[in-house]
Formats: sequence, structure tokens, C-alpha cells
Amino acid sequence: MRIAFASGKGGAGKTTVAASLAVVWPRPCLIVDADVEAPNLHLFLQPDLDAAQAVYLTVPELDAEKCTACGACADMCAYKAIAMLGGKPTIFADMCHGCGGCFEVCAPAALSRGQRELGSLQWGRWNLNPDREQALLMGKSRVGEAMSPPLLRALERAFASAACDVTDGPDILIDSPPGVSCPAMTTARMADALVLVAESTPFGMYDFKLAHAAFKKLGLSLAVVMNRAGMPGNEAGDAALERYCAAEGLPLLARLPFDMQAAEGYARGNLPPLGPGDNGRAWRGRFESLQHALCRWIGGQPLSDLADTAQQPETGEQTRAERLCGGQGATEARHA
Repeated sequence: MRIAFASGKGGAGKTTVAASLAVVWPRPCLIVDADVEAPNLHLFLQPDLDAAQAVYLTVPELDAEKCTACGACADMCAYKAIAMLGGKPTIFADMCHGCGGCFEVCAPAALSRGQRELGSLQWGRWNLNPDREQALLMGKSRVGEAMSPPLLRALERAFASAACDVTDGPDILIDSPPGVSCPAMTTARMADALVLVAESTPFGMYDFKLAHAAFKKLGLSLAVVMNRAGMPGNEAGDAALERYCAAEGLPLLARLPFDMQAAEGYARGNLPPLGPGDNGRAWRGRFESLQHALCRWIGGQPLSDLADTAQQPETGEQTRAERLCGGQGATEARHA
């Protein structure tokens, strides 16, 4: 099962929610940092990282001696990465999307295959959950690289290949880029379900509505997590977000409260407290309840009785959450 966490704006809390859920996830999971222009999951999870693997895009290089200046390559390129200047083709490699069409139409074979570095992929292992070690995969754009979708597609190939290498593959939690531009939409298409993390401030609501309007066109299953609920003076904003979700038929999986202690910890690079102490137990309980709600929603089950089941998880070999979020079975349940 692939679950992406997205938001209409940066700072809404999607990375915090994704990372905290990974800590309490009841079965093996792979958490993927797809915010390749500014990855930061590793700052929270502190993984042991492997060496970075460079990712390249195939781009054309011109052999001027073979070129007949016919212009077919420039006519083919929809992105104007090749332009006829002074009667000769000029290649702007940074604008190339790597489609390969120019190679196909070049009759004199004057174009050879070069490479442009897009960025890197990096695997790691972390164990903030004392019960098991989990995996992390991070993408990181090259400084100055204008396009991230090709790197994101390489990221997807990497985690899809890793999931296929084992019989009962891990659940995949994806921290998406913020907003609704090409990187966010490319990442959303990787997922079976999308969770929008929203805050109910005026700016947050505006961007949340933009994100919902964009993502619903992809035909994905969508749900919402309200972050920083109960901020002093923002009661009307909370109510407006709840009304919007009800009107649009969006399941509201959780209302995570505004907590100054958690905010101060975040500023120091920490997740909300999930360990001992009253506040730690409270936050762990919230994310465990969110995990139960998420898996019930994915399994097509009602959320009305969630509070009781979240406080008293099933016993036996597998909890309901484990069965519903158990890789391929969860996908089949959601799309049956």
C-alpha cells in the first residue's frame, strides 16, 4: 500500500505527520522523502545513510560535422530544449525532459546520448521505534536543477523495485512536496491514497482548497488530517475546515491539537514527543489512533466507532490495522 501525505502549502505539518506515523506503524514500512528540492525527513528520523547514488537524465549532444541543419530535432522538441539559431541547432540541456524524440527524427544521426545529473537517491535505516528497524529512501535534487519530476520517477522505480524483492513487502509512506505544482502532482500519481494535511488558518484554508481541487482530478482516494486544531482565537477556522470536509465528503481522520511544547521541539529538529511522560503518551495515542483511522478508511470501513477501537486494538496474530495495511491486500481492499 502506498500512502502519500501532501499539503497545499509548506509548513502545514505533512512531514511531521508522515514521520510520526512511521514511528508507530505496526508493521514494516518504508518511508520515502519525495520532497526532493528540500528533503528533511532524515533530520527527524536520524537514519544511518548509505552512499548517495547519482541519477542522470539522457540528453542530446550534437556532432556538428554530421549535422545537416535540417531542423527536425528543433521541430520535434516541445520544450524548446533545441532551437535553431544562426541556421544551426543549439541544445539547452537544462531544458531537456529526456523524451528521446530528437534522436528518433535525426536522419544523419548527428545527436548522441549524453547525460545530465538530476540529483541523487539515498537509502537508510532508522530505529526510533524500539520494536523494529525501518527503512528510509530519500531523493535530493542537484543544486541548480530546475526539474524534479524525472528524479521523482527514478525514486518511484527504486522503491517499487525494493518492494517487489520481498514476498510481503512493506507499506510505503510518502512525504510529498508541498503545493500543487509538477513535483506534487508527480508524487501523488505514485500513491494508492492521499492524505491532505491542513491547518485551518486563512492562508492554510485557501491553499488546502487549491490542493483539494487539484488532487481530486487524479481520481485518488482522499482524506484529511487537521493539524494545529484549537489554536487560540481560531475556533472559526477549525469549524470552517470541518464544514468544508463534510460538504465535500472528505473523511477527517484526525484533529491534531496545537501544542506549544511540540512546536518548540520541532524548532529543535524533533518530532512530537512519542515516548514516556503524560504528553508523550498523549501524542503517541493520537498517532496510533490516526494510524487506525487511516487503515480503516483504506479498508473501506466506517470511522464512526474509531474512538473505541483505537483505544482498544484487537488482539490475536494480527490487528485489524495490520491486516488492512498489509501491502498488496490493502490495495486490493481499497480498489475492489
